[in-house]
Amino acid sequence: MEGLVFIIALFVIFGLGGLKVINQYERGVVLTLGKYSSMKGPGLRWVLPFFQRMLKIDVRTTPIDVPKQEVITRDNVTVGVDAIVYFRVIDAAKAMLETTNYVYATSQFAQAALRDVTGNFELDDLLSKREEISSRIKEIVDEQTDKWGIDVENVKLQNIELPQDMKRAMAKQAEAERERRAAIISAEGEKASAAAVSEAAGMLAKTVGGMNIRTLQTLEKIAQEPSQKVVIVVPTDLAGAVNKFIK
Repeated sequence: MEGLVFIIALFVIFGLGGLKVINQYERGVVLTLGKYSSMKGPGLRWVLPFFQRMLKIDVRTTPIDVPKQEVITRDNVTVGVDAIVYFRVIDAAKAMLETTNYVYATSQFAQAALRDVTGNFELDDLLSKREEISSRIKEIVDEQTDKWGIDVENVKLQNIELPQDMKRAMAKQAEAERERRAAIISAEGEKASAAAVSEAAGMLAKTVGGMNIRTLQTLEKIAQEPSQKVVIVVPTDLAGAVNKFIK
């Protein structure tokens, strides 16, 4: 009787030892005696102890940073470029069996693709065509990682670091452009002001008594301010008569 209990307990322990829990975001790759045999989905799963082994693979979207790469552009400017790659495992068996470390392999290939693609662009295009460059890198990396069961969802260029002398030159260019625009705006303002003054002077000259009224308004403003100056107002008719007498 005791032997039967021992055998039952042994089978229970053996059975419980093969139970595995796979999360919703995971897939289980089952190897039987070292050979791929099946794929297990989420839930409570059982594998044969000592003969089978289960390797879990995360199938969620995973971001990996592509470290800064020193790149020489097509117009011979050395820049530092880094990026981020978003990918996910779509075939867990391939990801486990076709490469020793699919995350590291994807990162390394993304670095090589980043250097190759950005090196074919000039600096101005590199700064203005980020989306196009990112799409080209994605296509190259995605094509390579298909055989590893990896789907590259997106690639984003993050930082483009320029040399210090290039930064100073661009800053001076931007400052010169701002000064040019400020000069143009100031000149346009002065031109508009001169046109308004000229128009006002013409209207006053055509209006009978207009200049006298304007003179009185000016005297009223001067009188409101404390001043030791003495202002002598000469009628315009008298000034005109004096001018004719002198001539």
